[in-house]
Amino acid sequence: MADSFTAFIKAMVLIASAAGMIMSMGYIRDEGMARFEYPVLFVLATLGMMMMVSANDLMALYMGIELQSLALYVIAAFQRDSLRSTEAGLKYFVLGALSSGMLLYGCSLIYGFTGSTSFDAIAAAMETKEHAGIGLIVGIVFLCAGLAFKVSAVPFHMWTPDVYEGAPTPVTAFFAVAPKIAALALFMRALIVPFLAISADWQQIIIVISIASMLLGAFAAIWQDNIKRLMAYSSIGHVGFALIGLAAGSAEGVRGVLVYLAIYLAMNVGTFACILCMRRKTGMVEGISDLAGLSKSNPLMALALAIFMFSMAGIPPLGGFFGKFYVFIAAVNAELYTLAVIGVLASVVGAFYYLRIIKVMYFDEPGEAFEGPMSVEMRAIIGLCGGFVGVFAFY
Repeated sequence: MADSFTAFIKAMVLIASAAGMIMSMGYIRDEGMARFEYPVLFVLATLGMMMMVSANDLMALYMGIELQSLALYVIAAFQRDSLRSTEAGLKYFVLGALSSGMLLYGCSLIYGFTGSTSFDAIAAAMETKEHAGIGLIVGIVFLCAGLAFKVSAVPFHMWTPDVYEGAPTPVTAFFAVAPKIAALALFMRALIVPFLAISADWQQIIIVISIASMLLGAFAAIWQDNIKRLMAYSSIGHVGFALIGLAAGSAEGVRGVLVYLAIYLAMNVGTFACILCMRRKTGMVEGISDLAGLSKSNPLMALALAIFMFSMAGIPPLGGFFGKFYVFIAAVNAELYTLAVIGVLASVVGAFYYLRIIKVMYFDEPGEAFEGPMSVEMRAIIGLCGGFVGVFAFY
């Protein structure tokens, strides 16, 4: 498929991949990871994502996912001398293989009960039906399970915190953005295009995983001390919010998800660029306590990180507020009032741990300062992302 939806998603995937690659430059040089396979794997993963976004057939969907996943498994474990990185890659691989099996089983059931793998042909077969048969519903459940793993929605999120913490930081930044955007786009297309006629049958699944993701993302992050782990739970929460738009099952809901993903891209890339600047003589640091007093030692970085945290918490007039606003409005218009209310409450709980980071930066006693000035590319990325999040309200 080549339409305006795919063009918009592909643009975001390419921006996320380019940002991930640029952010990697200094890191792979300093950490002794500068091998030629690194950018090649990035490009292969991105190609897989482009295939996923364009997929209009269950076969194309699976090919895209596998091309992306195989490259991501290797990148996660790319820092071979690090025990954490190797463990992250292995966990991701084992659980990813399991999810691929579930996805393929779901695809085979859908093919068996509809007689086609093409989304358009399945949609034509569905038009005459009010409700799906039990076999087809089981197939859709397995399809949703496989895709929920790719977007790390609860209860298929178990790999996320360990992989985010263990993988090299620029790889984590890439994981948090590009594959999520591609997989959410695929999730929307794989449910709305072929199965719109029977949306009542799959809507409940999406509502349940959306609520579970929002609540886990809000509560599990409260006790985290490692900022990469906190970002993992934060991303699980954000996926929950994005799925509200899919649960609405309307054009307005899809638009809300697209706006949400664009803002999510800027917030996450900017935050991880700040995390990559957390360097001391001993190497990279990842503790939230290491940010103590950052407002005095590096006021511009503290200001940028504060903007991203306020935006993630959904505080107006920053971009994050509008992302949530559009998906909540879509849910209300689709009469999913309970889902919208739970989303607002989860957003309030989540604000606590974002504001805690701001409190540590501005009110705690300064510790050891981070070494060296920021590189030009890091400043550019943080500046562009901060500007987008701040100026989105005017747009």
